Amino acid sequence: MADFEGFQRFDIRVGRIVRAEPHGRARTPAHKLWIDFGPELGTRTSSAQLCDNYTAEELPGNQVVCIVNLPPRRVAGFDSEVLVLASVSAAEGTVLLQPGQEVTPGARIA
Repeated sequence: MADFEGFQRFDIRVGRIVRAEPHGRARTPAHKLWIDFGPELGTRTSSAQLCDNYTAEELPGNQVVCIVNLPPRRVAGFDSEVLVLASVSAAEGTVLLQPGQEVTPGARIA
């Protein structure tokens, strides 16, 4: 079982997707995302497997919840700097976690 101190090490923030395009080189269908976290963190990238419920055209403008302090990963030639959080199930596919109302990009999740 995880402890609370372990959870607190994650820096979880809200960002706004400013650009999205299909990630054609990924083994599993995915989108390349550019996410704005405001002036403190700037824009960061992510490769996210969201293709079952979202097209690249409909993602910009959406706010998302991300872990921003994990080490970057190289995903099929693309730098994925943040982990976009989503629920995943066979019935619903991958569904983005989003704030219930508009919040400032870069806002912390507690």
